[in-house]
Amino acid sequence: MGCGVTKSNQFNKHSKKAIKAAILIQQWYRQYVARTEMRRRYTWHIFQSIEYSGEQAQIKLYNFLGYLMDNFTPSSNERNLISHIFRENEVCRDAEWERYFCYKNIEVPEIYSGPHLTFPLTVEQAVSLVEAFRDKKQLHSRYVLQLLLETWKLLRLLPNINRISTCHSKEITICGDLHGQLEDLLLVFYKNGMPSLEKPYVFNGDFVDRGRDSIEILLILFSFLLVYPGDVHLNRGNHEDHIINLRYGFTKEVLTKYKMHGKRILKLLQKIFSWLPLATVIDQKVLVLHGGISNTTDLGLLVKVDRHTYVSALRPPKKRNHSSAGTSIDSDMDDDWSNNKLYQRRTSLMYPKQFGGRESFQNRSLQDFSDRIKINIEEDLKICRRRASIFNLEINKIEKEMTPSLSSDSVNSDNAKDEWKQILDLLWSDPMSQDGCIPNELRGGGCYWGPDVTEDFLNRHNLTLIIRSHECKQEGYEFCHNRKVLTLFSASNYYDVGSNRGAYVKLGPDLVPYVVQYQASSMTRELTVRQSVGRTERSALKVLREQLFSHRSDLMCAFKKLDGENTGLVSLNDWVSAVESVMHLGLPWRMLRGQLVTCKPGDGMIDYHSWFDELAIQGHNTDHIEQSLLETLYRHRSTLETIFRIVDTDNSGFITMEDFRQTWKLLSVYLKMEITDEAISDLAVTIDSNHDGSIDIDEFMEAFRLTDKKSRLERGRSMFMGTATDLTALEGDPSI
Repeated sequence: MGCGVTKSNQFNKHSKKAIKAAILIQQWYRQYVARTEMRRRYTWHIFQSIEYSGEQAQIKLYNFLGYLMDNFTPSSNERNLISHIFRENEVCRDAEWERYFCYKNIEVPEIYSGPHLTFPLTVEQAVSLVEAFRDKKQLHSRYVLQLLLETWKLLRLLPNINRISTCHSKEITICGDLHGQLEDLLLVFYKNGMPSLEKPYVFNGDFVDRGRDSIEILLILFSFLLVYPGDVHLNRGNHEDHIINLRYGFTKEVLTKYKMHGKRILKLLQKIFSWLPLATVIDQKVLVLHGGISNTTDLGLLVKVDRHTYVSALRPPKKRNHSSAGTSIDSDMDDDWSNNKLYQRRTSLMYPKQFGGRESFQNRSLQDFSDRIKINIEEDLKICRRRASIFNLEINKIEKEMTPSLSSDSVNSDNAKDEWKQILDLLWSDPMSQDGCIPNELRGGGCYWGPDVTEDFLNRHNLTLIIRSHECKQEGYEFCHNRKVLTLFSASNYYDVGSNRGAYVKLGPDLVPYVVQYQASSMTRELTVRQSVGRTERSALKVLREQLFSHRSDLMCAFKKLDGENTGLVSLNDWVSAVESVMHLGLPWRMLRGQLVTCKPGDGMIDYHSWFDELAIQGHNTDHIEQSLLETLYRHRSTLETIFRIVDTDNSGFITMEDFRQTWKLLSVYLKMEITDEAISDLAVTIDSNHDGSIDIDEFMEAFRLTDKKSRLERGRSMFMGTATDLTALEGDPSI
């Protein structure tokens, strides 16, 4: 008996130790999971905040350029630089576009080894196109133009809202944003099968931009649309817009791949994008659209909209006036403005205060406008509004005399604003957890809508589910609003390798979504969770540090206000408040502090001078360039490149010195800051290394990239995807 008691005591002692160890392991694991999740969330927040601020900047820029178009004299150099992008939004006769589809005079050389197409297109040809693009082959421009012609003819026959049905033997597959990532589309086809009579697909917009293979994705989708017009359905996304394409890479991609006929291809794609259907309804119960809805969204109105008139959804279409001779006169054309002096007011996406009429801007230069912004703006506005009220009365008389009737191609101005807002909300809106509907100030377009708006919309239209895309989700999908709204995103590794999964949805007759997730890159499968999160985190922090450095002057001013004794030190609380007051990104700065700056031991103070000293600029010799100009370049790099692309009217990739100066003047007015001609000339001389009098846009943009010391390890990691041992060895290398 004694031995038994002894053994029992020993067992109890060991079991208590085991339980304590298990509890400790459990606590450690929970803390580890919590920390990992915390890192994932703030990494995601960094990427998303910067992405949305870029979209907002693009819309603000377009509003600004549109304002210049509406208010500057037709003969001004500044207006001539940008006028062509607004003529794309005219309502044109279809016959005027057909000449762009002329492909018969384009010869296909014998040495061409890519796919050959004949029309009507066959299944075999569509499949061979997929295989060719998988093998990195390029379709000849003749076939591209011919394919676009056939696609355009078909899209013109489709309604604004497609209505399709499921059956027991046929599930419908729905894909979200692809954003030029061909790997994701190929993986979807591999897992789910290519489009066919038995496998219908709905592709929910944003086929282009950001990725490297946008044109290939379009050509694949268009080819299957032609082969299976009743089983492949394409919805328009907010990136199917030539203004957005200027900033996010699709324009550059097409011009690079099709140097000779790229401009014509882009022109045709603008028209094709405008003809893409706006939404799809499945079994009268499930609505599939790209962005979302608002409290005013009305499917009955959207069915009747002339969708092709909205070549860019960022700006309402212009009316076309017709003379007595029957010839069309564009209201954006110079002769129309100079002869008729018609005043047209733009509707801004950002709801800015209205400015005065055109009369107050007659014969003003860009510099005059800049001065006007800086001096007595409120007084000028009051004067302009008084003048505008008188001026508008005269305009109404002129319009009645000169435009007695409008053709069927004209846009009804009374309904245009309502129609435009409906389309804008459809393409740009996002759901929110709170009830209500508010402007989407984060993106700059569309709205945020709440669960109550969803409930009301579904009840009014007798629907049960909204499937939308437009937002990147870590798992590739996300339900909200009591599972009545499903966000679907099909571009995996969107921000960086391992940042997110992609997903697609299959719907059967029961209309219960079956979600399939995937990760396109094989590299992510070789990483542990810790390595994957760490890689994405480093990439996000690198982008954030570049953003911080580009705001160096503003941050320094904010720090000095808090550092009254000029010690070069600020507390953690002051550092957090100063950074957020300048950046406006809404990030958890206190949590990020350890990744961004080093506190002094003991007192926890932050040396903000040494923080900036850790950042090193890599690129051209910039010592002789004004610091303010340099920071402006870094901070507004994407906006500057967009203006360059606009100014480069022949899409050659080069702009003249004079256009370069005009571009910077536009930017200075847009940013409400003074940039001297001398500073611009210094910058131009720095870039024009061969002294040929022109600027290579790509070379200019690549010359000014920020590189900080902390990112050097990241660059070492990105050179290869190694094992855990490889990464550990790299971290220990003193030369990195």
